[in-house]
Amino acid sequence: MRLLVVATFFGVLMALAGDALQIQCYQCEEMKHNDCSTPEYIVNCTVNVQDMCQKEVLVRPDGIHYRKSCASSGACLIASSGYQQFCTGRLNSVCIYCCNTPLCNGRKKKRPGSSAATPYPQMSVFLALLLPALSLT
Repeated sequence: MRLLVVATFFGVLMALAGDALQIQCYQCEEMKHNDCSTPEYIVNCTVNVQDMCQKEVLVRPDGIHYRKSCASSGACLIASSGYQQFCTGRLNSVCIYCCNTPLCNGRKKKRPGSSAATPYPQMSVFLALLLPALSLT
């Protein structure tokens, strides 16, 4: 009987934790000047599927364009590592960033003492572990 109560309790906890796995991100296509980091562009990502926010920065002849969306961690990290060689900041450059906190694909706010060199430092360790595994296939 005690095992049944404990199992039920953990089942309820897991169900509640599952509800918390939804993230909100900004979503827009081909916006200039990073304009879509406002409340009307906030979307709820698909629960337990899209667990990251993605931001693409494209340098075009007419200026910098942004695409922002929800993404699955696997797809976003593979895309960002695949485009790493094209992330130069020059004309026709494409940079893809992944992050896993709510609305993290919006405008980055400058904080005193913060470094702009690594836009999403929490992903660097994960990428370091993921990239060798991807090269094995």
